[in-house]
Amino acid sequence: MSMRKLREARTTAAGASTATRPAMAWVITGMLVGLMIINWADKTLFAIAAQPLREELGLTPAQIGFIGSAFFFLFGITGLVVAFIADRMKAKWVLLTLALLWSVTQVPVLVSATATALLVSRIALGAAEGPAGAMTSVAAFQWFPKEKRALPAAWLASGASIAKIAVAPVLALIVAAYGWRAAFMAMALVGVVWCAAWLLISREEGPYAASNVESADGEADGRRVPFRRIALTPTFLGGTVGLFTLYAVVAVVLTWLPSYFEVALGFSRVQSGFMFGLPSIAGIVILILVSWYTDRRLARGSKSRVMRGFVAAGALVVGGIFFAVTPYVDNRMLAVAAVVLGYGVVSVSYPLMAAAISQLAPVRQQASTLGVFNALFTTGGLVGPALTGMLVGAANTPAAGYALAFQVFGFSAMVGGLIIALTVHPERDSAKLAE
Repeated sequence: MSMRKLREARTTAAGASTATRPAMAWVITGMLVGLMIINWADKTLFAIAAQPLREELGLTPAQIGFIGSAFFFLFGITGLVVAFIADRMKAKWVLLTLALLWSVTQVPVLVSATATALLVSRIALGAAEGPAGAMTSVAAFQWFPKEKRALPAAWLASGASIAKIAVAPVLALIVAAYGWRAAFMAMALVGVVWCAAWLLISREEGPYAASNVESADGEADGRRVPFRRIALTPTFLGGTVGLFTLYAVVAVVLTWLPSYFEVALGFSRVQSGFMFGLPSIAGIVILILVSWYTDRRLARGSKSRVMRGFVAAGALVVGGIFFAVTPYVDNRMLAVAAVVLGYGVVSVSYPLMAAAISQLAPVRQQASTLGVFNALFTTGGLVGPALTGMLVGAANTPAAGYALAFQVFGFSAMVGGLIIALTVHPERDSAKLAE
């Protein structure tokens, strides 16, 4: 038997093990989605509690803004560091450690309610949450073959939307009824409960983990290659640039959308707050449907370049067009629809690119590859809100500034989509790395 056929036979054998335990694969994925919901709920809690915190601690709006930005001071750095450490550790223990740290970092401001304690707490929480996106993907991908990873990645990405739609209102009620301390304590307790459940459920690694997949020569299929070779592939570089434009759009929507609805479109503050969740609802629906379809097509023999590269590229281009034309829409309800659909469509590119990048790395380098990828493209979150603020401040009217910002980031998403279309080719690049 040739080396290639023997490798395929071993991969098929590994795949058979997951085929006989699909329920466990989705139980693990469900736990990881829960972790991402906690992750994003921690992020939204500060925004919900910002006003009572400002009043009790005597903070200025500028100080609140600085503390909010402080969350991202170490976010990317820890994502990079933990990514390479995680190559040599089981994802189970990495995630357990991160989740425990999320709970612990809520404590300083509960013990000492001061601006300094709040600042330290947010910096520490951001540092602990930086690696979460990559590590949850690594843990989920251990249970799915490469052609079936977009759908679990989509569910992981939906954790952000679920947190905003379902958890944020609950946190707001807790803050209103019992104060901001109760909300911080609630999130700490939820994190501890998740850790206990994770210890009980994740007793084994998936069939596609490095310890369970062997190549024809008897060594781990996760043979190592110099990371620079992975990082310099067109797929990695193009995917990073494309998702940088996506994350900038996502950050702008998360930060400025309610203000856009209120100031530019004339909705009331209550109406704007209610409509804030609409893009997330659209995002979940489109994410799941498109990811399910692409995985189904890949399982039937379609090329990853088409189902992940071209589809992700098309999502950024089409979604970018929705944002770019928003200022020209006279009817405010149609403007809302354009933003909602634009956000929902561009969101598709993330799970598809995460699945594509996972095809590049040997199994033992999944954590570092996805970790660096996430750390790089999420820097778009630092650019988007800040640039929007400058554009709004420099415009003749806030409405004009918001319109210009949506155009700028809509066009940037379109450019990102074109770059992905031209560069992302997982089959070609993974074959070159295997050589």
